[in-house]
Amino acid sequence: MQYQAPWWLPGGHLQTIWAALYGQRLASGPLEFERERWPTPDGDFIDVDWLAAGPDHADRAHPAPPLLVLFHGLEGSSHSHYAQAFASLARARGWRFALPHFRGCSGQINLAPRAYHSGDHEEIDWMLQQLAAAHRGPLVAVGVSLGGNALMRWAGEQGEHAARRVRALACVCSPLDLMAGGMAMGRGLNRHLYTPMFLKTMVPKALAKLEQYPGLFDRQRLLKARDLYDFDNVFTAPLHGFADTRDYWLRASAKPLLPQVRVPSLVLHGINDPFIPASSLPTREQVSASVTLWQPAQGGHVGFPVAQPGWPATHVLAMPQAVLAFLAQAL
Repeated sequence: MQYQAPWWLPGGHLQTIWAALYGQRLASGPLEFERERWPTPDGDFIDVDWLAAGPDHADRAHPAPPLLVLFHGLEGSSHSHYAQAFASLARARGWRFALPHFRGCSGQINLAPRAYHSGDHEEIDWMLQQLAAAHRGPLVAVGVSLGGNALMRWAGEQGEHAARRVRALACVCSPLDLMAGGMAMGRGLNRHLYTPMFLKTMVPKALAKLEQYPGLFDRQRLLKARDLYDFDNVFTAPLHGFADTRDYWLRASAKPLLPQVRVPSLVLHGINDPFIPASSLPTREQVSASVTLWQPAQGGHVGFPVAQPGWPATHVLAMPQAVLAFLAQAL
């Protein structure tokens, strides 16, 4: 991917924040989603937002269009700027679009004594199974940030079997080395800009989970959490079978499994992504022949704003357009 940021948006922080707050995200017209709720095997539920026509209602006499599945990032949803951009461009191509929300991210607290985490490849596998059953056509999938690590973790775990579910994958600005990304989020400007934004929603949801399941974790320790390391130590790690944050970040990272990926996959990172140290990005020697690396110098974290007439107007469609073009090659 060739990308050059507008001259008046220098640096990863500005490219990240401006894109999320002000970037035009729709290629045309408003989006309309139809929500479907899936019961899970453990008595919980997953809420899936389908764009427009929803699950495959195409005429059985004609081939079904491709389905683009998007796995969102930390505290994301179908309202996230990148989700709207991908959905809009999928519609422009005549593709179906579905966004399964990780547990607790659809606007309603989930039921089980758990939430979601960066390496939940079992959940990804179950979601893809349901999506394949609901749609007759080919599937392609994109994971953004946290969702991308979980997706690539799934691809590595599945190896050759991943092709049974999807034609191609892409992960965008994903912390494939969770230790490096997590530590970066707890330092410097990140600690003051982004960590409070995430904790603002994560802590209330964790407290709601504690009301459902009294004694699930230490309330006072949670309230003292000032970064993601502390939050994961109290909540995410123990609720999902990890000993502590370090154990979680090491075991859930997708980077060690990238040599095992056997389905066409795009791994895209901006070198100046403030969430992910450039030194932690995978190199050509650390991935399989099925993995394509795009590492432009700029873009920020899921930013990639592009200037358009009427400065300082920008849009965030160029990156999703390039990703969809990559995926389309496998169809």
